[in-house]
Amino acid sequence: MNNNGGMRVLFWILLLACCWPLVSAPVALVAGITFGIMLGNPWGAATSIWSRRLLQASVVGLGFGMNLPELLKTGRDAFLYTAISISVTMAVGLLLGKLFKTPRRTSTLISFGTAICGGSAIAAMAPVIKAEAEETGVALATVFTLNSVALLLFPLVGHLLGMGQRQFGLWSALAIHDTSSVVGAAAAYGGIALAVGTTVKLTRALWIMPSALLAAWFTKSEGKVKFPLFIIGFIVAATARTMLPQLDQLWHPLNSIAKQSLVVTLFLIGSGLTREVLGKTGIKPLAQGIVLWVVVSVASGVAIMSGWIN
Repeated sequence: MNNNGGMRVLFWILLLACCWPLVSAPVALVAGITFGIMLGNPWGAATSIWSRRLLQASVVGLGFGMNLPELLKTGRDAFLYTAISISVTMAVGLLLGKLFKTPRRTSTLISFGTAICGGSAIAAMAPVIKAEAEETGVALATVFTLNSVALLLFPLVGHLLGMGQRQFGLWSALAIHDTSSVVGAAAAYGGIALAVGTTVKLTRALWIMPSALLAAWFTKSEGKVKFPLFIIGFIVAATARTMLPQLDQLWHPLNSIAKQSLVVTLFLIGSGLTREVLGKTGIKPLAQGIVLWVVVSVASGVAIMSGWIN
């Protein structure tokens, strides 16, 4: 068997192992990152597509473990500080882009991805501002690299700071880019953190459409803006679970499958972090992304620990 064939076999062995309930989200992510950096990814494009689809299906499945009134309350409470944090993050991000002399469209994509929900936000904004494929790729690589670091780092910092589960759920939703990494980090922290983190992050994701439409209006762009339909699926699942509690024997297994599929998703995401992706990131965009991420993380963490956000 040649090296390429052996690499593909190992990929499938690791992928199937992540389906085992005893494999946790951090373990799957580390396995994926190690595989991607050491060996590369034999199915880079396909992995990117399927990790996104599996993530969306998993988020819908998580809804079967949520209570709708609690979701609505959390979403309502999160609305104001979500709007403020998105506006401030975008402003700081664009300012840092000028400071680091990051290309304008790349800077906009990094700022938008950090402000709302990482890759999904970047994918929605790219056609609106008519970003080139290379610019989109650099922004995605920057956000993706920081996502992987956050998933491993945030639970450690949260425990070090003595954060409660609700506090950590809020912090991860406000300071981690992608929904997948928010869910992964929050799941490692606890059930309440997972529920709060997922709900607040999806509340942020609702801002993709109005923000992109506003950008399209300012730039007079005709690019189409896609609404993240999986958010509707999540709400429908939570509604079904709340309205039909007698079917809990169905909802519970579906929720458990969704949680484990997130573990598989994180392996796929980690395996996409190859040396080629790291090389594409570039110093200026990465510097902008890191500084913006640190500013958002520290500011939101202080606000939460001080009780300004709860």
